[in-house]
Amino acid sequence: MKNLIFIFFFLFSFLISAQKQEEKLQIIIDADTANEIDDLFAIIRALGEPRFELLGITSAQFHTSPYATTNTALESQEMNEALINLIPKYQVPIIIGSPFPLENNKTPQTSEASQFIINQAKILPKGKKLHLVILGSCTNVASALLEAPEIKSKLMIYYIGFWHDPVKNTYNKNEFNTNNDTIATNFLLDYEGLNFQVMSATTCQYLVFDKAITFEKLGNNILGKYIKERWESYERWWTKNDLEKKRWIMWDLAIIQALVHPEWTKIKSFKTPLENRPREIQIYTDIDTLKIQDNFWNHYKTLIN
Repeated sequence: MKNLIFIFFFLFSFLISAQKQEEKLQIIIDADTANEIDDLFAIIRALGEPRFELLGITSAQFHTSPYATTNTALESQEMNEALINLIPKYQVPIIIGSPFPLENNKTPQTSEASQFIINQAKILPKGKKLHLVILGSCTNVASALLEAPEIKSKLMIYYIGFWHDPVKNTYNKNEFNTNNDTIATNFLLDYEGLNFQVMSATTCQYLVFDKAITFEKLGNNILGKYIKERWESYERWWTKNDLEKKRWIMWDLAIIQALVHPEWTKIKSFKTPLENRPREIQIYTDIDTLKIQDNFWNHYKTLIN
C-alpha cells in the first residue's frame, strides 16, 4: 500500500512539473541595449526566470540617437554579448538585427534577427505562442511579419513605446522607440488580427530607480560593477535635469515584469490612433512600481549567488 501511495505522489508530482514546463512563455527579447541602461535591467530580470523559456535576444537599431554610429544594431549586439558573458549560467543565443529602419511598409529589412523570429515561430508546436518583447524599434519584428505573414497567429507582441492618455484615448508618437522606426510601429498598429500589447511611456515613466540604493544592491561583483560603470559613463542627451544621474527610469524593465507578474499591472483595450487602421490593441495603464523594484532585486540575487 505504501508503495502505491509513493507511486501515486511521484506520478502526480511529475505531471504537475510537466504542466508547469509546458506553461512556460516562449520569449524572444528584441533590445536596443547600447542606447541606454534600462535594457540591461530588463534582460537581467528575464534571465533565469522560471516562467520563461528565453529563446534568444535579438539586437535592435536606434539610428536617431545623437550618439548613433553607422550600425547601432551591432552596438546592441556587442553589449548583449558582453552582458550574457557576465552571467555564464544563463547562456542564450544573441542574434543581430537590421541596422536600418524600414523604408516602406511593404519591404522588410531582412536580418539574422528577422529570420530567427520566423524560424522560432514556425517550429512552435500547434497552439503555442511566441512572445516577442520589443524594447526598442519595431524593425526586426515588422520585418519578420513582412517576410512571413503566415506566422501572425503564433505571435504575441509586447512593445515599449509612444505616449498614451487612457482617459481621452489620445496618442503621442513623438517618442524615442517609435521615432526609430515609425513605419514599423505603424505597420504593427495597422496589422489586422495581430495581438499587440503596449507598455506606454506614459505608464512606465514612473518606474524609477534611485542611484544610491541601486549601487548598494548591485554590489561589487563583476555584473554589478559592469552596470555601475554603464550608469556612470552614459551621458543622457535627452535631459539636462539631474546631471548627477541620481535617478533613472527603467522603462524596459516594466514590460518584462508585466509578463512575469501580470497581477501587478492594469491593462485595457483601446482603439488604435485615428491615423491607423481601426482595431483594438491592449495598453498597460498602471503598474505597481514598488513590487516591481523589490522583485527585481530578489531575482538579481539569484543571478549573482
